[in-house]
Amino acid sequence: MAGNLLSIGKTGLYAAQAGLATTGHNIANANVPGFSRQQVIQTTGPAQDVGNGFIGSGTQIADIERFSDKFLNNQVRAAQSASSALTSYNAQISQVDNLLADTTSGLSPSLQNFFKSVQDLSANASSAPSRQNFLSNAESLAARFQGINGRLEELRSGVNSEISTNVTLINSYSTQISKLNEQIGNLTNSTGHPPNDLLDARDQLVLDLNKQVKATVVEGANHSLTVSIGTGQPLVVGSKAFQLAVTNAPGEPSRLAVGYVTSSKVTPLADSSFTGGALGGIMDFRANTLDNAQRSIGRIAISLGASFNAQNRLGQDSAGEMGGDLFNVAKIAPGVNLNKNPADPALPTTLTTTVTEASLLTTSDYAVSYNDTTTPPGFTVTRLSDKDPMTMAYSQSGLYTLERDGLAFSISGNVKAGDAFLVRPTINGAAEFSVEAKSVGDIAAAGPIMTGAAATNKGSAKPSEGSVDKDFLPATGFAPATLTFKAATNELQGFTSGQLVLVKVPAGVNTAATSDTYTAGTAPAIPYVAGASYTFGGITMSFTGKPVDNDQFTVKRNTSGVGDNRNMLLMGELQATPQLDNGSSTYQGAFAQLVSTVGNKAREAQVNGQASDTMLAQTIASQQSVSGVNLDEEAANLLKYQQAYQAAGKVMQIASAMFDTLLSIGR
Repeated sequence: MAGNLLSIGKTGLYAAQAGLATTGHNIANANVPGFSRQQVIQTTGPAQDVGNGFIGSGTQIADIERFSDKFLNNQVRAAQSASSALTSYNAQISQVDNLLADTTSGLSPSLQNFFKSVQDLSANASSAPSRQNFLSNAESLAARFQGINGRLEELRSGVNSEISTNVTLINSYSTQISKLNEQIGNLTNSTGHPPNDLLDARDQLVLDLNKQVKATVVEGANHSLTVSIGTGQPLVVGSKAFQLAVTNAPGEPSRLAVGYVTSSKVTPLADSSFTGGALGGIMDFRANTLDNAQRSIGRIAISLGASFNAQNRLGQDSAGEMGGDLFNVAKIAPGVNLNKNPADPALPTTLTTTVTEASLLTTSDYAVSYNDTTTPPGFTVTRLSDKDPMTMAYSQSGLYTLERDGLAFSISGNVKAGDAFLVRPTINGAAEFSVEAKSVGDIAAAGPIMTGAAATNKGSAKPSEGSVDKDFLPATGFAPATLTFKAATNELQGFTSGQLVLVKVPAGVNTAATSDTYTAGTAPAIPYVAGASYTFGGITMSFTGKPVDNDQFTVKRNTSGVGDNRNMLLMGELQATPQLDNGSSTYQGAFAQLVSTVGNKAREAQVNGQASDTMLAQTIASQQSVSGVNLDEEAANLLKYQQAYQAAGKVMQIASAMFDTLLSIGR
């Protein structure tokens, strides 16, 4: 009996000792990230039948239980992934917001100063200082475009660095998780019990992984975890770890993409595959804010440069010549065929893209792909912002051009299924924007034509100053004209024979004449209508008043236009005339819309980030209510196990005394 009592006391002593050790382990690791509190699970030892009943044999330790809730753990991982993504996104977009919204170094002050110099020159077209001020502000505007683009490029370079760093961390975590999977499986098989501390270490690694990228976790046999990312790509399967790698994005050598490594091949994954963690946040920022900001700034630069160039070419410079380009406008990079197996190396498929109408430009990129399964086979030009396709037929010869959104996509060469191109029309618009005009004399402030009424005229009719459009070609097609009014037939004569003359009669003019296009020298005659406009050979003019028979009106080149400001006034009107979004936005309006969009997104990211941090704190609190170490509770456990240890020791002491009594009886 003393022996049984001694054995019972020993089991109690061991159990209390295990409880003390486990409690001490909890206290020592209370501040270790990812540690889950543990507890000794005791069961009653097998009882012994003594004939008239069963006498217990003490206690035994069944397990060391780890308090961990899978559901709460998954909640914490999801909340951590969302919080990390928003933190990463917010850190980047705030820089773009500050850059664009700055009232001193943003684009708005430079635009305002530039257009002020345009207005000043309009008021004093012959002033050399005003012309120099115009060029100086044009240079400042170009420098601001380039400066903003340069800062955005710095952010893009930073994004590339962040992507590389995140991929390195993800690969490190996947390797460590796979090794722990192997250790946990081996120990579980050999002992029948899971190694709690290794489980905690692995869970913490999975949580750290979710700080970098959203990961899905599935538990298998022997407590092994399968971890996948993106659209289901496995990152860890048992003891095998898969790797990610950075690679150049197809068609964009300066843009890093994340690829999935299989054998020796790296398959690029879409940016949209990564929806959480720091990597997902940085991908989201690049795709939806950085790219859009750079394209928007580039579109404004291209449109402004193209508009001023077109208007300056319609004016006359200080030397009496037609104006040239004021600005250098970015050229769209040739499309790079993404098909690795072109049909004919000697005559590969080529794509060139040019701007045909800057006001129609969007901020989207375009995918151009060949499809040989359609009837007839052809290319599809897809606007990537809304996935809107437009198709054109294509055969194996000739040059084919499809126009959309102010762009001309011209394709030639031998095609093959899989031929595809990425076109980014506006991404380099701000980077390549610069001033072409070399001197103040290059500013074509004057109008190239002059109109007048003959001194011998007896009527009250007067011609307008006149304007020209892109069809005005003085080098090859312009000749001075003298228009004569014939009262008998109420017509104007003197237009070049065979020349088309468009007569537009404004609304409200009470006349039998209507707006129409006439051919000079053929019937019907070209009528005179006071208030109507006449367009011929790229010239538009109108008349007021009433002429009399044989009154004459002249149209000739401007021979003394040094102080003439007519073309400069038209340039000044470009500030308030909508030039973007198909004629619905001004330059400053388009920039203000970009600033507003980025600002709203930045504020949205900030608010969502705060909400996400709160959600993360709440989920961690819920998890810690189950897994966390409560030092007060552990202190109470220390006392409990200490008393149990002392009591078990007393049992053993009594058993020893009883045994000594038995021995003394024998003596």
